[in-house]
Amino acid sequence: MGILIALIPALGWGIQAIVMQKVGGKFTNKTVGMTLTTVVFGIIIFLFHRPEITASLLWGSLLSGVCWSIGQILQVKSFDLIGVSKTMPISTGEQLIVTTLLGATILGEWQHGWQFLVGLPALALIILGITFTTIHDHTSSSDKGSNFKLGMIILAISTLGMAGYAVFPQLFGLNGWDVALPQSLAMLLGTVVLSLFQKDNDILGKKTLHNMLTGICFGIANLGLLFSNQINGVAVGFTLSQLSVIISTLGGIWILYELKSRREMRYTLIGLFLVVIGAVLIGVTKQ
Repeated sequence: MGILIALIPALGWGIQAIVMQKVGGKFTNKTVGMTLTTVVFGIIIFLFHRPEITASLLWGSLLSGVCWSIGQILQVKSFDLIGVSKTMPISTGEQLIVTTLLGATILGEWQHGWQFLVGLPALALIILGITFTTIHDHTSSSDKGSNFKLGMIILAISTLGMAGYAVFPQLFGLNGWDVALPQSLAMLLGTVVLSLFQKDNDILGKKTLHNMLTGICFGIANLGLLFSNQINGVAVGFTLSQLSVIISTLGGIWILYELKSRREMRYTLIGLFLVVIGAVLIGVTKQ
């Protein structure tokens, strides 16, 4: 039962991007709609788990939520530029690298020599895996040169935002149950403010409400991870949640019909395999 619960985040985050692209709308519709549902989940959690309101909780949640807003908006924008099947393995890999390095250096998570012996090769595997997933044919209709370069730049900035989302709660010594509501409110605030700078943002349009379905996927995945970490421990919970990259990448190819040449498909599968192996090894260092 514990392993099945641990797979819920992978399933939720894996289909999240696919559902988002199927629902459609502008990237502002997608992110605002998603965060609206996230706030609903936060309120439900708050009804059953009421944390002590402290300055650390408020600041950690605010910084984490705003970082998520930046990271998520840019990640969603990259979906339209280079596709889900190319975005997700790159984004996941980059996030694993940055959050692991921040955890090791700032949070002091690597305090033993064996963690470096396992962790550094794991990071090398992830970097190699990302490199494989970026291989593309110029003749492929799924890539347009300028879009690909812009998408890669946007993803690099997005990674910093998503890393902040993951690291700030740990930096302030917070747990997922406590930050659920204040973090979700900060996510909504940040997303709305950033969306207002976009011309014709349409954040009050129907597609925003439709994209609340995407938020359900995110909320279930997030809730599943909280339970999984309690039941299985962070190492198992974290590692299995990263399997979402397989679902989102293959879903982008098979469900969203993001065309790839035979050569691109071969390298994408190799890259996915390396990223997942790297994630498993990173999970080992968290024990």
